[in-house]
Amino acid sequence: MIHSTLRARCAAVLLAGASLLAASAAFAGEIKVWCWDPNFNVAIMKEAGERYAKDHPDTKVTVIDFAKSDVEQKLQTALSSGTADGLPDIVLIEDYGAQKYLQSFPGAFAAMSGKVDYAGFAPYKVKLMTVEGQVYGMPFDSGVTGLYYRKDYLEQAGFKPADLENITWDRFIEIGKQVTEKTGKKMIGIDVNDAGFTRILLQSAGRWYFDKDGNLDIAKNPAMKAALEVQQKMFRAGIHRPASGWTDWVNGFTSGDVAAITTGVWITGTVKAQAEQSGKWGVAPIPSLTVEGATHASNLGGSSWYVTENSKVKDEAIDFLNTIFGKDVSFYQKILTERGAVGSLTAARTGEAYNLADPFFGGEKVWQHFSDWLAKVPPVNYGVYTNEVDAAVNAHLPELAKDGVSVDKVLAEIESQAQGQIQ
Repeated sequence: MIHSTLRARCAAVLLAGASLLAASAAFAGEIKVWCWDPNFNVAIMKEAGERYAKDHPDTKVTVIDFAKSDVEQKLQTALSSGTADGLPDIVLIEDYGAQKYLQSFPGAFAAMSGKVDYAGFAPYKVKLMTVEGQVYGMPFDSGVTGLYYRKDYLEQAGFKPADLENITWDRFIEIGKQVTEKTGKKMIGIDVNDAGFTRILLQSAGRWYFDKDGNLDIAKNPAMKAALEVQQKMFRAGIHRPASGWTDWVNGFTSGDVAAITTGVWITGTVKAQAEQSGKWGVAPIPSLTVEGATHASNLGGSSWYVTENSKVKDEAIDFLNTIFGKDVSFYQKILTERGAVGSLTAARTGEAYNLADPFFGGEKVWQHFSDWLAKVPPVNYGVYTNEVDAAVNAHLPELAKDGVSVDKVLAEIESQAQGQIQ
């Protein structure tokens, strides 16, 4: 009887051990990732893979670098064909396109609700990856915006940094007139063929091209109208330097031709690349629109990671993302200092890197500023057709600079073209 009991106990122990080994084996394999930009997304994902491998030595994270357009094309083709064989386990998707993929291809991506603590992320990032109460994806980098400005130009015109704190765009324009007059420098650089600035203004008021139900919302959208009015006032006041394309826009501030720019935090590295301008720059919250819901925080750009539903290592891929991108605060310190990446995990802002004073900005704790503004970015519904409406905005923005053209007319033209493009 005793021997029989011992044999039973031993068998139970062996069975339990086999189960543990089977579970361990299930979390051992290769996780394939698609993304773009070798110096940013690719490098950061490789760092994440190396960190995960320290505690999961049998797991290999393979990062495949494509151009952004190639990632989107390959993903679209595979999902449209209904064949998941060629898909990676994890794919990077730009935030503006998230809802299009999630709504157009239901069931293609793994829901992570209940597995990831989304309360720890910036709310606007979580909203853009939510469909019918389920959250998909792992929030990644933020495009939280700020007002970068030349302190030396402002001082020449008689202003102090405090004069740019928490102001309206109307006040910004008034300051801009004096800066332009007294320094000969334009106050701000704007690419009149790019909807990026319009998007910044819209989201700062908690509005978008679409209403909460996903319906087109242009002509009767007060924030949209206010955004175009601000730009028309800038054009007519002569305080902007018109740019044609990205390179020309960047050259506007790197050359010292403009006193300020408003864009995402990812531009910080480009600003700091001008070593001779060290100590001359400052950052402030973006000015606000004068409409209901207006704030001094917004976003431009950003992407997030998604796990494909049919991945053979789906659970492991989710655990990998959750372990590193969802919890590892020290990881966010490293990618901030090495890559200039401001993640959307709010706990990361308590880390040492976020509290460093930056000599280039006169000792300001720039990263701390941006992380504070990140938590205040209004969540909006980017909808399925942001890119299509962008094309309509791009086509008609230049009309704002023409004499006799009203904002209402431009709004009507944008809405008309957008309706035709999204049908």
